[in-house]
Amino acid sequence: MLLFLSSCASYEKFRQITEEFEIPSKVYKADFNQTWQAVIQVMRKYDIAQQNQEAGFIKTRWMDNTLETNFADSFGSSDAVKAAKYKLIVNVVKGFRASREVTKVTIYKRQLVEQDFLQGWKEVTTDGTSEKTLLYRIERLVAIDNKLKEIDRAREQEQLQNTGF
Repeated sequence: MLLFLSSCASYEKFRQITEEFEIPSKVYKADFNQTWQAVIQVMRKYDIAQQNQEAGFIKTRWMDNTLETNFADSFGSSDAVKAAKYKLIVNVVKGFRASREVTKVTIYKRQLVEQDFLQGWKEVTTDGTSEKTLLYRIERLVAIDNKLKEIDRAREQEQLQNTGF
């Protein structure tokens, strides 16, 4: 009976997380390699711990963001935090939509804060701003790459017409 009650409590916590928190993701009209290169370019400024193109997975090391967290909450009602750190987990997955290859990128930010040394680290939910910003940057890089490819195709077509083929 005790096992049943504890499993229901963990299910309730999981259900609350899945209902209230949506992991930021975006689907791009690009192939896997093109999207992967855009993700790598965006993630260059982060300290990457693991990277695997075959699995479509990037994980950063823990990075300190105490100053940013305290600044963002400086006008709020919460007290300043002693320390804050986060890591990013990025997944890139290939798929198909109407016989066209598309790629879905999901970014999960794990944020930990420490109010004082007695409480220890506590996981907090993020507002999703940094994840959505990264997805936007990836989107812009993919759009620029697609436009450059379109210009190259038009230039090749124009050269073929000028040579008489």
